[in-house]
Amino acid sequence: MLDFDFEPNRPAWSKKLAVFDLETTGLDLQTSRIVTAAVAVLNANGEPIEVHEWLVNPGIEIPEAAANVHGITTEMAKANGVEPSGAIAEIIEQLRRLGGEMALVAFNAPYDFTILQSEATRYGVTPLAPVAVIDPLVLDRQMVKFRSGKGSRTLTALCRDYEVELVDAHNSTADAIAAGRLAQRQASKFPALNIEISDLHAAQVAWSDEQSLEFEKWLKQQDRPDYRAVLGWPIKIS
Repeated sequence: MLDFDFEPNRPAWSKKLAVFDLETTGLDLQTSRIVTAAVAVLNANGEPIEVHEWLVNPGIEIPEAAANVHGITTEMAKANGVEPSGAIAEIIEQLRRLGGEMALVAFNAPYDFTILQSEATRYGVTPLAPVAVIDPLVLDRQMVKFRSGKGSRTLTALCRDYEVELVDAHNSTADAIAAGRLAQRQASKFPALNIEISDLHAAQVAWSDEQSLEFEKWLKQQDRPDYRAVLGWPIKIS
């Protein structure tokens, strides 16, 4: 396929992106284990030009609820998955290499990067310190203040809204590529995002905390007085 830039005025950071996604055993950022991972590189037109994938044996049972989401059972992971410490080291190595050359895109970045950090600590691997991250969820919340309906900001819903194709949702590679293409659509749509990646990264740190505190305030108004937002982006502060 020809690599021709149809949008030359789009932000420089969006012209070549690394994309990252995990599927895991659960939602807890400290205890969940990686089951599948994908790291890929997209060109200016959103086409993958480099793809790395991992199927990991997490060393624990994969709950049925998680397997129903991503399709990987404990038996499949045991039969075909690689040992986690080596996989985690490889994932971090790829992200560290690519992060020195381009922005790293992850949808709901604190989920993926915090679990990756927890896994690195668990297996004695030097953690990643991402410094040029793009999170399409944070960007959408900042650029589009109001969306109605539960689930209106899931990856699937936002891909539909921004007209990004997402086939095989909850497959790590499919989700990672869709997130990168979503970021490119946002870069085209919102002139405010046409800034240096270092400045945009710093802005998202502040935006994410503001959004979390706004959600905390809203939940307290919904009779959830004990809820406390966990701050930190792209890695949650434990």
